[in-house]
Amino acid sequence: MHQSRIWTVLLASTLAFARVLYAEDIYVDDPHSYADPRTFRTKHLALDLTADFSRKQLVGHAELHLERVDPAARELVLDTRDLTIRGVELVGRVNRPLKFKLDPPDAILGSALRIAVPRGATTFVVRVKYETSPDASGLQWLEPAQTAGGKHPFLYSQSQAIHARSWIPLQDTPAIRLTYEARIRTPPELLAVMSARNEIDAVRDGDYTFRMPQPIPSYLIALGVGDLEFKAIGPRTGVYAEPSVLAAAAHEFAHTEAMLATCEKLFGPYQWERYDLLILPPSFMWGGMENPRLTFLTPTVIAGDRSLVSLIAHELAHSWSGNLVTNANWNSVWLNEGFTVYLERRIIEALYGSDRRAMEDVLGLQSLRADIAALEARGDASLTRLRVDLRGRDPDDGFSDVPYEKGRLFLGFLESRLGRERLDAFLQDYFTRFAFQSVTTDTFLEYLWEHIAQDPGIVLTKAEIEEWIDQPGIPSSAVLPRSDAFERVDAQRRAWLDGSITAAELDSARWTTHEWLHFLGNLPETITTEQLRELDAAFDLTGVKNAIVARSWLKNAIRAGYAPASPRLEQYLTSIGRRSLVKGLYEELLKTPEGARRAREIYAKARPLYQIPLRQQLDELIYKPGE
Repeated sequence: MHQSRIWTVLLASTLAFARVLYAEDIYVDDPHSYADPRTFRTKHLALDLTADFSRKQLVGHAELHLERVDPAARELVLDTRDLTIRGVELVGRVNRPLKFKLDPPDAILGSALRIAVPRGATTFVVRVKYETSPDASGLQWLEPAQTAGGKHPFLYSQSQAIHARSWIPLQDTPAIRLTYEARIRTPPELLAVMSARNEIDAVRDGDYTFRMPQPIPSYLIALGVGDLEFKAIGPRTGVYAEPSVLAAAAHEFAHTEAMLATCEKLFGPYQWERYDLLILPPSFMWGGMENPRLTFLTPTVIAGDRSLVSLIAHELAHSWSGNLVTNANWNSVWLNEGFTVYLERRIIEALYGSDRRAMEDVLGLQSLRADIAALEARGDASLTRLRVDLRGRDPDDGFSDVPYEKGRLFLGFLESRLGRERLDAFLQDYFTRFAFQSVTTDTFLEYLWEHIAQDPGIVLTKAEIEEWIDQPGIPSSAVLPRSDAFERVDAQRRAWLDGSITAAELDSARWTTHEWLHFLGNLPETITTEQLRELDAAFDLTGVKNAIVARSWLKNAIRAGYAPASPRLEQYLTSIGRRSLVKGLYEELLKTPEGARRAREIYAKARPLYQIPLRQQLDELIYKPGE
């Protein structure tokens, strides 16, 4: 058969298979969930929970509105972690108790909750009465002293990747999407908010109701409770924060509405009604979490000069890539994160110009190369692929810069072959076609081929795509960014290092945060304490308020043994819980015996501040077996 004829037949077969894959009830293997969508699927969740700050527990029940997929199925399996199950009922005119069994816990997956359900209706409701553990991995309970205001406690959740099961018994897999409603009871002086419809003028009375009408995966269910106030920053946008933080946050993120409008022009209509921000206390482990309608955000991006708002662009872009179209399991996390970084950079380019976008792309590439080198050094080169196999591993292991920045480079590679206009049209079509669905890497690739195969003018091979998806490292076909601004910074750094100019003579008066990050991030490992002392005297870098710049400075200070920065290092590590800011500093400390001693000393003070998943990671890093 002629080669073109073979290709036509294969393409037709692929597309037929793809159409089957796109069915909403298709089974997707998720190695990180006990739930089996081939038997039952949750369509709606109703929560009724009380936040007990004295015991650091959520207490109440969850009602799962279920669809029986397999008529013969008799066992409903839910994901849980460290939950105390008080009872299970079949909800009806008269509730009927159901037999249940909680399996022994797995260190990663938690415990399967097995519920015996009777034959009968194809749709039914199961109520699970339960309470959470004070050490639930998806909840952070803060004492008043750990908050900005210092007067009231705070609670927030972090469900990604598989932590929803630690505060809700449910089918905890992104392959299943559900709507939800909730009634949350709190102390009356506190306000509760969720990743759902929030009443922006809600009266504080300790009894709050929520509804999320669009189907979302379980990891996007989110709750925050604290001394919160709201300030609008646009017709569809606003900020929730503690009173002492609110004004600064509203100023910092004043361009959010413009970002939202830019996203819609580029990628299609915004599907979530409102886009608000919740500013969390500094213990929050991540930069931001894209909970729909209400992004959870670290206060470390409030720099005062809006230099770190690319994080807002990132979380907002998730409203399309991630929240609207979701990776169906965590082996395909690059579909969420790589797409989102590409969209983020397009937003930055549209609002702040190509120079700003180029700097952020270069910084991203530098971070990616560092992560690839670290993964290779520890024997984890397989995690430098886009499609990974996380079976038997914590899905949090997959959250390096690889799915983010290598994923962005892949979209940039597609842009170079398809052209920006054609890629934009493809992305808009992709977001429309798979809106409110969860997809795998295979599904995306089949849809990509379906579209590009229609245009013979596109030069792109399957071998190139396969190299991007399934081979480690950065492919040779990558379109690597460069920045004129950074090249000027490099020239200044070289002149200072070779003694041609003093630190005070650096032409840095107009440097942005990004230029300082490039300067500090590329200082040689042989930098001396004398050289750092000269920089510090000229620019007071030990006292810099920008948390991201401070991280880069402190890493150099650790490396050189620059003692004047030691008090700031301790203050920094004991006041910030963002993983990307603190973990690398501990890793740098651990490279020397004296540094390791200092790391353990600081960590003993800082550990209560950090979220439980970060504590677990740092425990393994800092404490040797038996310590």
